[in-house]
Amino acid sequence: MMKVINYISESFTELKTNVTWSPWSDVQRYTIIVAIFTVLFSLATWGVDTVFADLLGIFYKWAKA
Repeated sequence: MMKVINYISESFTELKTNVTWSPWSDVQRYTIIVAIFTVLFSLATWGVDTVFADLLGIFYKWAKA
């Protein structure tokens, strides 16, 4: 159990002393950019999925006839 506690303690120490953190304004800006890209990418994926679903529906309807 002491190994786990020691590991966690050393991890926090390393995060405080050795990691260079970005300024809060940069973090906010990058978060907004990622959120916008995520929404755009999900809309594009939804659009492609809808088009393929419609095309497959047309194909199966044609194949059934």
